[in-house]
Amino acid sequence: MTMYVPPHFKPGDAEVRELLAHQGAADLVTFTEQGLLATMLPFLYDPPGSRSGVGELGALVGHIARNNEQWRVPALGDALVIVRGPDAYITPSWYATKREHGRVVPTWNYVTAHVYGRLVIHDDPTWVEALVRRLTAQHEATRAEPWSVDDAPAPYIAGQLRAIVGIEVVVGRIEGKFKLSQNRSRADMEGVIAGLEEAGRRDVAEAMRAALRDRPPD
Repeated sequence: MTMYVPPHFKPGDAEVRELLAHQGAADLVTFTEQGLLATMLPFLYDPPGSRSGVGELGALVGHIARNNEQWRVPALGDALVIVRGPDAYITPSWYATKREHGRVVPTWNYVTAHVYGRLVIHDDPTWVEALVRRLTAQHEATRAEPWSVDDAPAPYIAGQLRAIVGIEVVVGRIEGKFKLSQNRSRADMEGVIAGLEEAGRRDVAEAMRAALRDRPPD
């Protein structure tokens, strides 16, 4: 399985690593004897060299509900994790070329990566607790008063940990796609950025600015 990625939408390795390091939740997809199974989960990215056994491309780690059958059913071949960055609808009204000739249509801009790798199950309370603490620390870091796992009663946390299972995808292949109007003129990209800003979609606008900075002169 591969993702369609035209050359002008192919990101660099550093851009993909940045996306993996700052992702939120992603879709874990496995092909099994029962067919396709999928679950949306929060993941953390362990880059190459960060620990033993992480692999040449790193690993994605997360947890899944113990009652979710996906972790029990063996994956046939690699698992797929679909990681998403910002995305937004793009109206043709933002293009400079609309005013020139009108031959424009709507599209959707987005940032994504398809991560393929071997699925490993960690049914180990110590491993799972360490992961939960890492996930909590990352997502609470920007809060004025971050919540900590230790804020909850220890018996309650122990019960919650028993209800989940750790998972790891040891990455074997990554396909990134940053579709940010790079196939349009610089004037069109600037028009889209301005339109996104006005619409309050600064996340996609900023991603487009980065793509525009890396673009050679028209």
